[in-house]
Amino acid sequence: MMTPTHSPHCVFPKVLPMRDRAALVEKALRKRLDTVLPLAMREAELDMWLILCQEDNHDPVFNTLIPMDTWCPILQILVFYDRGEQGIERINLSMTGTKDLYDRPWSGQRFEEQWPLLRQIIEERNPRRIGINIGSVQWAAGGLTHNLYLQLTGALGPELSGRLVSAEPAATRWLATLTDVDIEMHEHVVRVAHRLLAECYSDRAITPGATTTDDLEWYYWQRAADLGLEMAFKPFFTLVRSEESCRRFGADDRTIRQGDFVRSDVGIKYMGLNSDHQQWAYVLRPGERQAPEGFRALMAQANRLQDIFMSEFEAGLTGNEILSRILARAHHEGLPKPKVYSHSLGLYLHEPGPLIGLPWEQEWCEGRGDVRLAENMAFTMELGVRGMVPEWPGQEIGMGLEEDVLFSGGQCRPIDGRQTEFYLV
Repeated sequence: MMTPTHSPHCVFPKVLPMRDRAALVEKALRKRLDTVLPLAMREAELDMWLILCQEDNHDPVFNTLIPMDTWCPILQILVFYDRGEQGIERINLSMTGTKDLYDRPWSGQRFEEQWPLLRQIIEERNPRRIGINIGSVQWAAGGLTHNLYLQLTGALGPELSGRLVSAEPAATRWLATLTDVDIEMHEHVVRVAHRLLAECYSDRAITPGATTTDDLEWYYWQRAADLGLEMAFKPFFTLVRSEESCRRFGADDRTIRQGDFVRSDVGIKYMGLNSDHQQWAYVLRPGERQAPEGFRALMAQANRLQDIFMSEFEAGLTGNEILSRILARAHHEGLPKPKVYSHSLGLYLHEPGPLIGLPWEQEWCEGRGDVRLAENMAFTMELGVRGMVPEWPGQEIGMGLEEDVLFSGGQCRPIDGRQTEFYLV
């Protein structure tokens, strides 16, 4: 279990220099191309998969198929063809450097030459089902632009164009499934993310009565930038305070004060992988050594909901089925107003694996909630309970937590521990 007792002066996990990151990303990509790509195409019954995009408008799937240290000029065309026992043929029909990860039959510079060569490659291989990224459910599977679709069908002609199908199932499987190399990288990413958040919840970043939540957001963002990390999304820090304090300081006050709770919603992107966390800190009043007991009890109930969440993961279930099972057990155990709104995590922040509820939908999420759970998928364990605490009479408190978890070997587990106690400032 991870408890928020780390000293702000603990050694920060080593953040890799760019050259080492590129080498590790290439290693991970090679493993994915060799293992996940055949699985994705064959489950989707695709003989060929085409990934097409432009230099400044990348397809989301394309971004996960190229090395980190490359440049992608003009028209991008990647071709994957299933040769059965010989494996998946990988062709890069563009000027983008992809090292030895792809065959490169073209060395020209005029994009007008790419279309006739693409047609020739397809005719020589004669695939029955050609996948293109025109998904209607997952945004990450819908990266083919209308313009390129028209150019593609114009280049292929009616007969070959008639073989085009949505590659959405293949894109979903490719993006949601992690290899052992990805998992090792993700553990490092989440460890760095946890440590960054711990630093924000310390006297290095917070001076009670002076620091605002805006200051804290900029601190998180700047510290990440100084480490060479990207934001998975804009960071958020929110005050949770008593109604008495709200009346005293005003509804618009964002200064972090003694007796306040601070809740985060933050994440980084590092080596192509994302983190996403909601954790809590408490600002001690004079003489206090712990957060109020009522809040600690409410966090314990949220932790119990996390236990239930992880125990209900089973390969083959849809996100909707997992949601139903979690909530049924939570209600049976009497947890106060449980809510689950979990999404997949990894190469992208909110896509493309099984969606397990939304804040406004706790019964059935059409489309994304129908995706089935498979091995080696990561998620945010995003959930919460709502209840009363004796310290703030008549005020219902929402205790939302979010930790990154992995489903592997038939078990769901935290990638790098979870919060079970409040950070104390």
